[in-house]
Amino acid sequence: MTLLLREAIGDSLRRRRTTQSRTLREVSTSAQVSLGYLSEVERGRKEASSELLAAICKALEVPISDVLFEVSVSMSGDAPVPVTTEVADGVGATAPRMVIPQGKIDVPVFAA
Repeated sequence: MTLLLREAIGDSLRRRRTTQSRTLREVSTSAQVSLGYLSEVERGRKEASSELLAAICKALEVPISDVLFEVSVSMSGDAPVPVTTEVADGVGATAPRMVIPQGKIDVPVFAA
C-alpha cells in the first residue's frame, strides 16, 4: 500500500513530538488545536490545513520546511541518514546536518 501524504506528515509530527518527550495534550494546548484532532492528524486520519500545520510546527518549535523535507524524503523511499556531528557555517556557529544517500534525490540540499 502506498504511503499517503497525510500519513507521512502525521508520522513526522508524531516522531518529532515523541523525540521531545512531549504529550499530545502539551502540543495541542500550545498549538491551540483539540487533542482529538491532533491525534487524528498524527495517525494520518485527518488532512492538516496549512494553518494547522503551521500551528503544530510552531508548538513543536520546528520549521514547516523541515517537516515537509522529511516527508518528501520518506515518500521517495530514501530515508536521510542522521549525522551526529555538527558542521560549522563559516561564522563560528554550528548546526546539525543530515546526509542524503548519493543520487537518491534530485533537489539541492542547502545548509542552514
